[in-house]
Amino acid sequence: MPKDRSELPPVEELLTAAVTGLGGVERPGQVKMAQAVGDAIESEEHLAVQAGTGTGKSLAYLVPAIRHAAESGDAVVVSTATIALQRQLVDRDLPRLADALESLLPHRPEFAILKGRRNYLCRHKMAAGMPEDEDDQLFDPREVSATGRMVQRIQDWANETETGDRDEIVPGVSDQAWRQFSVTARECLGAQRCPSGADCFAELARERAGEADVVVTNHALLAIDAMEDFAVLPEHDVVVVDEAHELVDRVTSVVTGELSESTVSLAVRRAGRLIEQGVADRLQEAGEDLRALLAVAPPGRVDTLPQSLGMTLALVRDAAFACITALGPRNKDKDDPENAGLRKAAFTALDEVHDTAQRMLDAFGPAAGGDGAGDDEDMDSAGSPDSARSRDSASSGGANGGGTDARSEEVHRAEVVWLEEGRGRVPPTLRVAPLSVGGMLRDKLFGDRTVVLTSATLALGGTFDSLSRQWGLRTGEWTGLDVGSPFDHPRRGILYVATHLPQPGRDGLPEAYVDEIAELIEAAGGRTLGLFSSMRAAKAATEALRERLDVPLLCQGDDSTSQLVKQFAGDPATCLFGTLSLWQGVDVPGPSLTLVIIDRIPFPRPDDPLASARQRHVAATGGNGFMAVAATHAALLLAQGAGRLLRSMDDRGVVAVLDPRLATARYSGFLLNSLPPFWRTTDPAKVREALRRLTADA
Repeated sequence: MPKDRSELPPVEELLTAAVTGLGGVERPGQVKMAQAVGDAIESEEHLAVQAGTGTGKSLAYLVPAIRHAAESGDAVVVSTATIALQRQLVDRDLPRLADALESLLPHRPEFAILKGRRNYLCRHKMAAGMPEDEDDQLFDPREVSATGRMVQRIQDWANETETGDRDEIVPGVSDQAWRQFSVTARECLGAQRCPSGADCFAELARERAGEADVVVTNHALLAIDAMEDFAVLPEHDVVVVDEAHELVDRVTSVVTGELSESTVSLAVRRAGRLIEQGVADRLQEAGEDLRALLAVAPPGRVDTLPQSLGMTLALVRDAAFACITALGPRNKDKDDPENAGLRKAAFTALDEVHDTAQRMLDAFGPAAGGDGAGDDEDMDSAGSPDSARSRDSASSGGANGGGTDARSEEVHRAEVVWLEEGRGRVPPTLRVAPLSVGGMLRDKLFGDRTVVLTSATLALGGTFDSLSRQWGLRTGEWTGLDVGSPFDHPRRGILYVATHLPQPGRDGLPEAYVDEIAELIEAAGGRTLGLFSSMRAAKAATEALRERLDVPLLCQGDDSTSQLVKQFAGDPATCLFGTLSLWQGVDVPGPSLTLVIIDRIPFPRPDDPLASARQRHVAATGGNGFMAVAATHAALLLAQGAGRLLRSMDDRGVVAVLDPRLATARYSGFLLNSLPPFWRTTDPAKVREALRRLTADA
């Protein structure tokens, strides 16, 4: 073991030791990536690396990251999008890697996992018996009873847990039950003020992270740490973003605000215990006005602020501010922890209502928040024009009345507001989100750290340009590297585009598509993962084909997704149909997966409020909105979906895309260049024969 940091072996030697210790095989792409990550850390230059499935990219970034931590004494943060990868790193990869490298480093590498505060049990909230936030009248007796049983399970578990981590509870518990025992970072009193601060599970997790060489977290917490005024993660100068293709969406989710009857009612219930009833009633009345307005408004993007909505948002904002003022100084009860906890929870809910209402008003310009000025008309979404070209060239959307030039407004607008319709007990909800998070990422994440971004899918259309723009990176600030894949794609896989089929329409799954799917599955003998652009299409295909095929056919929603994937992997004759989570979340090597069927190019829905607003904004600033937003979104999902086919060196099969536009449309080259380099054909007879041969050999 080296006595000091100056004697550390080079990255290449550490990687060889790691691969040997883990019983693996060193691959050229893995070596190339590890060298590039090490060079980027040393030169403090941002790096984007596309590394195909099977490259061994986790080791390729962990080895230079651990070396840097050992050399500098600073932690390296590794951020992932999924719990599955977090668990793989912490439970499998990092312990084995620490064993393999211990003799070559000054000390055994230490690692820790860190999640958002909401994921940990709050001892103070549990001990204080704070009233739950939910209104029981919203729930039927059966659900209240089920929640009560979960609450009891949490209480029993709380007496024995050492980490307070919600993921320890198996089977899991509902969000409603867990909220009664947890707080957000904004609701937390802080370790110094909280009577349970010395034993706080979240603080203990942070302390462990502060002593680690590698801290594993998620994209949401990474965004919160970068953008909030308070630090969440320990001091670090290097970040590795795995599953980086999901970074923008995860960050957007973190910074999206929402306002509804529920959020206002929550604030009223929390504040009503602490202030005069009349002041709380004013906010309650404003919330009821908001509920009535949203109940009759059509869902979709809000392009121009109607006078009625502007006035209601201003009423909500002002009533929330009155409640905040009535609560008095924020640190008034610093010597009364129980009351301080109630006040902090009230401030948090009121701040969210006030700030979100103001943010929505600000989205329509500085005059919107004053007197609620705007067009006195019903709220309307942008609608769904017939083509991307019409969306890009439109000078006004559905709500842009009064002769306002929407194109000039789009150049300056920073955020988009939209209404989501209510479902079940969830009321209609107004949301607000940035048109772009690139500026935030550039300033807050990339500004004073070295960031390595990696995924199996980053080079869309053959370049990193699309995603680098979304990340806010400028030319000269970063380097892109594609280390390829260990798979021989042209020999192992076929990309089949069914050009003889009609273009997909809006009236559900065409009968010709159902016939094509049936023929392909029969040739494959089952073994099929069907990826559909909507649950309606997946269910329609399932219902139609269960009557025609003799193989077991599962559909997402029949059971938990994890259970369905397990059943699918365990029986080669089984087929599994589903939508978005299956496009990226299925890892089934071996003969159970020989055919991946994609029903259509997965463009965002024309009425998707955020995607359509971003597309129009790009067009208004002189760019190609369709290619920058819709085509990029589709390319990313197509590449992820096609990537389900080859998961091990022995896998073989077919990716069948039923949408003929992948071969015929003007944008097809961009999409095809985003996919693995499979052998391509449009001949259905050749594909069916190939599938029969694969089935016979299995």
